[in-house]
Amino acid sequence: MSTVSAKAPAGADRVPGPPRPGGPKRRRRVRREKQWPAYVFLTPWMLGAAVLTLVPMAVSLYLSFTDYNLFEAPRWVGLRNYTEMLTEDPRYWRSVGTTLLYVVVAVPLKLVLALGAAMLLKNLGRGRSFYRSAFYAPSLLGASMTVALVWRALFNDGGTVPDLLGAIGVDSGGWVGDPDLTVFVVVLLTVWQFGAPMVIFLAGLQQISPDLYEAAALDGAGRWRQFVSITVPMLSPVVFFNLVLEMIQSFQVFTPAFAISGGTGGPADSTMFYTLYLYERGFTASHMGYAAAMAWLLLIAIGVVTLVLFRTSRSWVFYADEEGR
Repeated sequence: MSTVSAKAPAGADRVPGPPRPGGPKRRRRVRREKQWPAYVFLTPWMLGAAVLTLVPMAVSLYLSFTDYNLFEAPRWVGLRNYTEMLTEDPRYWRSVGTTLLYVVVAVPLKLVLALGAAMLLKNLGRGRSFYRSAFYAPSLLGASMTVALVWRALFNDGGTVPDLLGAIGVDSGGWVGDPDLTVFVVVLLTVWQFGAPMVIFLAGLQQISPDLYEAAALDGAGRWRQFVSITVPMLSPVVFFNLVLEMIQSFQVFTPAFAISGGTGGPADSTMFYTLYLYERGFTASHMGYAAAMAWLLLIAIGVVTLVLFRTSRSWVFYADEEGR
């Protein structure tokens, strides 16, 4: 007589253990108990962000829809500030044009000079630390009112720069008093402060492997070809980072324009930058609601430009880890 044994299903011999106490609710409670010290340490920052940033932003947004002169209670006017700004104020559009001219000229020049200085410092042996500190110093000093006033004196009628140009036969006169040249005084002051992006470029250049240049040299690539095919693609994330930072800062330029123009935006509104006009409408003319509306349009414009940069970066920014994706 044969015995037929039935095969037990897999796992049938396992004895189920007791259920885990608490389940998901207990795990969530334990996780919260572990996280509360982090929230305690974050509390000062969150309070500061709320009191010093979020609440003022909300008040500013409200004031942008009001007629407010700093001395009387705000009076609700709806979209009147925005419509007046966009359709009835030629000085507003003049300030927009001046700011765009400044951004388009100053940002590329500053980045090109910063990259050139970084490449020179990369190949420099002795004295690199000294020159790096010397090139970086203007970035620390250039934003001050004192340096801006000295810069104005250099380019004013009878200043050092017109005298030097006159000595070589270029009679330009005082740049500060010329509506066609005054904005370029501010541009040159900004370009002079190339130290901060230079340091970032230098750090990026030092991360590029020398093996890439050696392989390219063995293939017969010259210096220019190596720069175009190796340096630029490998450095493109750093270029993008510097471009975004400098673009945002350039739209908010104020101190040099205020100092060089004496706070008037002259001559002939040639240095009436956006933030300077915002200051004039808010604190000189006491139209704080109008100034708040200008500030919110500036925020939107910077956000749009930044978004465009991020969208277009997909076509020209190269990341080394993308090869394995």
